[in-house]
Amino acid sequence: MTTVHERTAMPLAPLAPRRSPAPAVLTALWAGAAAVVGLWWYDTAAVTGAADWLNGAGRIAGLLCGYACAVLVALMARVPLLERRIGSDRVARWHAMAGRYTICLLVAHVVLIVLGYAAQDHASLWHETLSIVLDYPEMLKATLGTVMLFAVGVTSARAVRRRTGYEFWYYVHLLTYAAVFLAFWHQPALGDQFNGHAVATGLWYALYTGVAVLVLWFRVLAPVRLNLRHRLRVEAVTPEAPGVYSVVVRGHRLDELGAESGQFFRWRFLGQGLGWTSTPYSLSAPPRPDLLRITVKALGDHSAAVALLRPGTRVWAEGPYGALTAARRTSHKALLIAAGVGITPLRALFETLPGEVTLLYRARTAQDLALGAELEAIARWRGARVLYALNGPNGERPVLSVESLRASVSDLSGHDVYLCGPHAFAQDLYQVLRAAGVPDRRIHHESFEL
Repeated sequence: MTTVHERTAMPLAPLAPRRSPAPAVLTALWAGAAAVVGLWWYDTAAVTGAADWLNGAGRIAGLLCGYACAVLVALMARVPLLERRIGSDRVARWHAMAGRYTICLLVAHVVLIVLGYAAQDHASLWHETLSIVLDYPEMLKATLGTVMLFAVGVTSARAVRRRTGYEFWYYVHLLTYAAVFLAFWHQPALGDQFNGHAVATGLWYALYTGVAVLVLWFRVLAPVRLNLRHRLRVEAVTPEAPGVYSVVVRGHRLDELGAESGQFFRWRFLGQGLGWTSTPYSLSAPPRPDLLRITVKALGDHSAAVALLRPGTRVWAEGPYGALTAARRTSHKALLIAAGVGITPLRALFETLPGEVTLLYRARTAQDLALGAELEAIARWRGARVLYALNGPNGERPVLSVESLRASVSDLSGHDVYLCGPHAFAQDLYQVLRAAGVPDRRIHHESFEL
């Protein structure tokens, strides 16, 4: 590791870390699930016999599945409260977990209802399945929606996801909206908890209507307004390191976006065949009233094609998103740890984060240090330190251990630590930092893995 010695520190700003609304949101979601079970309990006088037990369990699973579908879509709506205050990666994990719950509840609902109705009618499972699908109102649409949800679930499984391209996964995932729409109508039509219960039916419609409004506003209307208003175009593309390029985007009144260092946008470049894909890239410099900059490493077809963008190419952006910002800090001292292209959001934070800041940059070789000259210039200007962890002459990797971090950064446990890099790297560093005594509330990390 090499060191640039401190000079003058930036002025300290008052510490007022934003409280995450995550506990309140989770409490509200689980309260909603409890209310759904309460709806079944209130409407069910007694359960007797095997058929009643099966049907009752199937209805509970169906109600919870319907509620989970609404939650699943709401978490996809890119609501700023969730994306900017809780963090896009955490919301994505909630969405993935809700997806697993939804599929499990869907399977339980289908199996239990078919078994229960078959026992009630003294019919075979095949006959009862055909009867439910073909004779019951709204069930053909619900069956198609069920097949779509299963398709989304299968393509989202980790083993399948690793073998398919991002674009395929993304467009299959969009079937969730159609699946939920198709499956919704059989709920008020057939659900015993809704028939003759105007209040319950009204609340159920209000839940789904509210979620639809969130999706329409934040995923359709807000991006359209942003791009019509700010008119983004590629200004320049410059190489930063082998396979790493910075893209400067020019627009109008970009300060109105409210973007902060550490955040990202989802970018769609309308050229070089990139218009079909929306990809998250972090800002690699503090946003300016007329310019935004991202830095991209060629890791796939999309990111490699970014290097070929021409000035003037139109850009469609959505955001800003992400909670890896100065608002998370709880101390006047911060350690930023980046690996590879994970330097991009931390480079912007390195320039703007108040207080005493140290940056630790992990890369294979000196040639792989993207934005290195800028980091050195920022360090000289603000009196900060830049440390490098590079492979040795024979390719041996430096060990980032409790001892090496403590030797490089005094009072490590008193620092806020911002992590950005490959998921495995961040996980390993998290364990090292916890072992070094850094509290969990002071370790800040966002992952872009989908």
